[in-house]
Amino acid sequence: MRAYFDNAATTRLDPEVLEAMLPLMTEEFGNPSSIHSHGRKVRTAIERARKTVATLLNTSPAEIFFTSGGTEADNTAIRSSIETYGLTHAITSPLEHHAVLHTLEHLDKHGIVKLSLVDVDENGRIDLAHLAELLRANPNTLVSLMHGNNEIGNLLDLETVGTLCREYKAVFHSDTVQTMGHYRHDLQKLPVDFIVGSAHKFHGPKGVGFLYVNANTKSGRGPIHPFIHGGSQERNMRGGTENVYGIVGLAKALEIAYTEMESHRRYIESLKSRMIDQLRERLEGVSFNGLSASLPASLYTVLNVSLPSSEMSDMLLFNLDIAGISASGGSACTSGSNLGSHVLSALPHNDPDRGAIRFSFSKYNTVEEVDYVVDTLVELFKREQEAVK
Repeated sequence: MRAYFDNAATTRLDPEVLEAMLPLMTEEFGNPSSIHSHGRKVRTAIERARKTVATLLNTSPAEIFFTSGGTEADNTAIRSSIETYGLTHAITSPLEHHAVLHTLEHLDKHGIVKLSLVDVDENGRIDLAHLAELLRANPNTLVSLMHGNNEIGNLLDLETVGTLCREYKAVFHSDTVQTMGHYRHDLQKLPVDFIVGSAHKFHGPKGVGFLYVNANTKSGRGPIHPFIHGGSQERNMRGGTENVYGIVGLAKALEIAYTEMESHRRYIESLKSRMIDQLRERLEGVSFNGLSASLPASLYTVLNVSLPSSEMSDMLLFNLDIAGISASGGSACTSGSNLGSHVLSALPHNDPDRGAIRFSFSKYNTVEEVDYVVDTLVELFKREQEAVK
């Protein structure tokens, strides 16, 4: 059996999405910036996709800008807001995706902003009192905190953090890559200035995403300057010919995700619960990182498991791969390297000697696959115990 449990890294393309993309890959090939009929037809497809995304998120199409993915969208929100508004301070957490953390560390290193890291507890929860303290001491601030952590699954209360940012007139950007398509985002109600999406996290194509930019920003500031120059595409916000079939695929994938969201959530939660219960029952000493084993407080798609200390901790992913199981030791950016997970390393009391594996689920996973993963892990540890004897 082959079992894919690395959906937080990327998801399988939905066949309906491919079907929607194909005409733009073959017959409708015009440049959307061209004024002739071939170009106008393709431009219409882009604007229809933009309207679909905006409608699903309850916002205006004028506030949706297509990008090459979540990393570009995060960089645009962070760098362009700092430049446009003359921000001098930024707050993030040590648990952020590198698209955010490395960007802000770079800006701090070059003296563009002063960077502060908000405290987190042993389970990775943001210390809201410390966040308020940092905001109080540092006016003219950008806050960048992710909605759903890609490694340990913790969910952030966007309403609470956004309201706090409004109180101190801070700009609020949230990396919503892991929650887009899995949770509903009502942008008429959420107190956020920027959120992002990446199609391949919700069964769309790779290499395309979007940035939501509040037209006036809820912090009371105006629109941001572009991050990528070179053309008037995306209403002068992002130069470069649009990835047309990617954009159409993104919109179709998000539409499917919203239509099927509740049923998929119930199904995926049942798979995650089954894996949690079986691991607890069959593997002595197993534990779960962050809040990933708490269904109400974590992404229903992510489970981060610390397995019992063993000699084979460094080989766990390799052994699972040999057994046909695809999982991750952390984010897709760090899995396969010797650097380990910066997220787990930032958690107080983290034990680096224990092997940690992230299993991430999708609608395409099955009960049989969950059982196979647990059986395989139990067998691996049983073999090691016998070898020690």
